[in-house]
Parts: sequence; structure tokens; C-alpha cells
Amino acid sequence: MIDPSLQILFWLLAAVLIVVGFAGLILPAVPGIPLVFAGLVLLAWAENFAYVGWLTLTLLGVLTLLSVGVDFLAAALGAKKFGASSRAVWGAAIGTLVGLFFGLPGLLLGPFVGAVIGEFSGKATFSEATHAGIGATLGLLFGTLLKIALAFAMVGVFVLDRVL
Repeated sequence: MIDPSLQILFWLLAAVLIVVGFAGLILPAVPGIPLVFAGLVLLAWAENFAYVGWLTLTLLGVLTLLSVGVDFLAAALGAKKFGASSRAVWGAAIGTLVGLFFGLPGLLLGPFVGAVIGEFSGKATFSEATHAGIGATLGLLFGTLLKIALAFAMVGVFVLDRVL
């Protein structure tokens, strides 16, 4: 059994992790879903895993891993959906990684610029390269929406397991 004063500290820390995690779903360089997951694990631990067990936490861990993959694949798949070449798809993925280091502008422009450069390297026209860049950017936005949905689903699964 955890000491009640320590339990309150765990609850507060878990709440901070979850709130910062939700902010990180939109803010670059803040690992949103992993922080939400850490907060939920801390909440379960604060209650000695009496209400939320390892099966639920394992499911939440899988959702966390899925969301990390979404970050890297969304822009590339968006570019591919818009008919981009494999060079543009790789460019969008690399642009996403490089863009992480430049804050929000880099996160928005990185996939676009990467896809455009990748498409140009294959001798594409300006119009084709721009089309690939737009696809990469839309893919990134769709990926962000998917991560937000995953975060809410994780909290929902946790709450349902906690109250049922």
C-alpha cells in the first residue's frame, strides 16, 4: 500500500504528465502520447494496480507504439497518396525528422520541403513536386488528428477499466 501523501503526489504528477502530453500532441519536440501513457501508468501505480491492471496497460502501451509510428509514416503516406514518387516519399519522411528540430514551422514545412526536394531529384516538374509536398503536409495533419484520437482513446480505455 502506498502512503496517502505519496499517493496524492503521484496523482498530481500523473495529471501534469497527461496535460503536458495532450499539449505535446500539437507542440513539436514534446512526446505527447508517451507522456499521456506515463501519466496513466503512474495513476494505475498510485492505486497499486487495483483498478487498472497489466492487460489494460499493455493495450495502452501498444497504442503508444502505434502513435509513434504514425508520426513518421503520416507525411510519407500522404505524399504517396497524392501520387508522389518513392523519392518524394523518402524526402517527406526525412523532412519530417529534420523538421522536428525546427519547432512548429519546421514540423509543418519539413515534410513539404522534403517531398518537393525528393520529387525534384527525380526530374519532376514544379507542379508535380508541389503536389507531392501538399500531400505530405496533409498526411502530417491527418497523422496529428489520428494521434489526438489515439490519446483520447487511451484515456477512455483507462477510465472505462477504472470504473467498471
